[in-house]
Amino acid sequence: MKFVAFERSKQGTGASRRLRNTGRTPGIVYGGEGQPQLIELDHNALWHALKKEAFHSSILEMELNGNASKVLLRDVQMHPFRQLVQHIDFQRVDARTRLTMKVPVHYVKAEESQAVKLEHCVVTPVISDLEISCLPGDLPEFIEVDLSGLKKGMSLHLADINLPKGVSAVTHGKKNPVLVSVMATAAEESAAEGEAAAAAPAAEAKPAAKEAKGKK
Repeated sequence: MKFVAFERSKQGTGASRRLRNTGRTPGIVYGGEGQPQLIELDHNALWHALKKEAFHSSILEMELNGNASKVLLRDVQMHPFRQLVQHIDFQRVDARTRLTMKVPVHYVKAEESQAVKLEHCVVTPVISDLEISCLPGDLPEFIEVDLSGLKKGMSLHLADINLPKGVSAVTHGKKNPVLVSVMATAAEESAAEGEAAAAAPAAEAKPAAKEAKGKK
C-alpha cells in the first residue's frame, strides 16, 4: 500500500493541536540509518487507510518530498471518544534486517470440517493474530489456517500449522500455544447425556432379569 506524507517543522502539544484542527495528523518515522523524521498526513486519507487490514500488517510505501521509502506502521494513538487519530508512528524497513510484528490469522473451511458438518460443534479461534519474525521480503499480509480437518474434542496448536517460508513464530515462552478450540454445543451435550441416561436403566435391567430366572 502507498500513502503520502509531508514534512512537519513544528512539534509540541500546541503545534500538534493546531495541526489536527486543520485536518492533518502528526506523526514520526524512525529507525534505520536516518534520523527520526517528523511528518504529517491528511487525516481523512489516513482514517480510511487504517480501516484496511493490510495497512497494519504489510510493508507500506511512503512518499515524502517526491521520494519513496519502505515503512511499517508501529503505533496509532486514537482520541478517547472522538473518531480522531491523534498521532501515528512508522518504522523504516531495512531489507537485510529481520523484523518482528503481528499479522492477522485467517481461519478458513471450518464449515467443511467433521466437527461442524457432522458433529455440530462450535469452532472458537483463541487468537486472531500471530507475532512473527522474518525478513521484510518474506512478510506475509496474513497467515491462512485450514480448519477442514477438525473433529470433536480437538484443539489446533501452533505446531499443527505450516508457516510461510522464512517465517518463524514468536511465542514469548509458550512453546505450542492453542490457536483454535472445538467444543460440542449445549444441545449436543444434553442429547448425549440423555442417551447415556436412557441406556443406564436398560443395562441394569438385564442382570435383574437373570436373577429372577435363577430363583425360578
